[in-house]
Amino acid sequence: MTSHPLSRPPGRPGVARSLAVLALAASASLAALTPTPPRDPGPVPTQVRGPKPAEAPGPKPAEAPGTKPEAPPPAIPYVPSPHPDWQRRAPADAGMDAAKLREAIDFALANETKNPRDLRLAHDMLFGREPHDAPLGPFAERGPVTGLVVRHGTIVGEWGEPDRVDMTYSVTKSFLSTTVGLAFDRGLIRSLDEPVWTSVPIPEFASPHNRTITWDHLLRQTSDWEGTLWGKPEWADRPDPDPSTWTTRARRPAGTSYEYNDVRVNALALAALHVWRRPLPQVLRELVMTPIGASPTWRWHGYENAWVNVDGQMLQSVSGGAHWGGGMFLSALDQARFGLLTLRRGRWGERLVLSDRWVSLALTPTVPQPTYGFMNWMLNTDRKRLPAAPASAFHHEGNGMNAIYCDPEHDLVVVVRWIDGKAFPGFVERVLAAVAD
Repeated sequence: MTSHPLSRPPGRPGVARSLAVLALAASASLAALTPTPPRDPGPVPTQVRGPKPAEAPGPKPAEAPGTKPEAPPPAIPYVPSPHPDWQRRAPADAGMDAAKLREAIDFALANETKNPRDLRLAHDMLFGREPHDAPLGPFAERGPVTGLVVRHGTIVGEWGEPDRVDMTYSVTKSFLSTTVGLAFDRGLIRSLDEPVWTSVPIPEFASPHNRTITWDHLLRQTSDWEGTLWGKPEWADRPDPDPSTWTTRARRPAGTSYEYNDVRVNALALAALHVWRRPLPQVLRELVMTPIGASPTWRWHGYENAWVNVDGQMLQSVSGGAHWGGGMFLSALDQARFGLLTLRRGRWGERLVLSDRWVSLALTPTVPQPTYGFMNWMLNTDRKRLPAAPASAFHHEGNGMNAIYCDPEHDLVVVVRWIDGKAFPGFVERVLAAVAD
């Protein structure tokens, strides 16, 4: 690979400005009677004109024992400017072995998922045997195996069609939980341990069991929420092989068991919509995607029947995945920007997009499922799924397979999509083998 340095024009020197003082004649008595509002004295001058005062003779006072000179502030890690700008470097310039990185990319290309590129057909093959399997949101044709490797914030490898907008399936859940984090950071949600019903008293959370469900339960998929949403009953998502249990099983106390369930994910999206009182795609665009410089090509789709009245306006509640279609459609380049944001714990250059507290909570293992944080932050705490990766690594995962691998220990973000899920651990192992420093 070749290096593609991006140069920037030098900044223009500041233009000196001068202030002219105009003396106005006025009587002293009139000036004394006219009140003058206080004024900002302006910046304190950093330099005094005239000769430098001589230092007093004699020895200088010694520093107190144990004191050290103040350390300079840490350098702000590089982040790309808004799309389409993104610095590209040769792997060796970012501490990676080019030949081994090429091996990892070739491995991904050789392990494309066997599912069809027609994702509507793929839906029928994967979920077509479920009750209530009819699609409610859009599908699209997918592209080829695609990916990016980002080291120290710069792109060192890319393949496929990184700028192609594709479905991202359950990676959408990480964007959904981010909108909840934005509300939490701004005090719109007072506590994640507060029942959702307390601030969102809507029929979907009115049953005795559902009134006990907290935001934390929904974020961790431990709520055991009961009901039907957008025509899909919660038991219809990957149902038990025994149909007699679908509507008769005992309800588990919220927080005590983990179950991956897209109807309950969509219940979280509905609750978040009522907190924000405006469409979640608008919230995400304003507070995340624009600040991180994402392209304008991404879309977040809901279901055709998922419309609710909020303050007299009909708003669409988006889906947290593509189980029945819809969800986030975006490019691998935009996925990588989001991955870099989460790798940097919510910071984008000097701007704080998500609080460090929220990221810490998202990375806290769920008690009934320790490899799951908030949706869809997949943790590597036991190092079973990704044995070659450090325990601190995490990834955002969706069907397809779509994955955004984030590795703080190696300052690494890797996006891969449309790879066979069984090949994902081997791919990560090969990328890490290319890290040379």
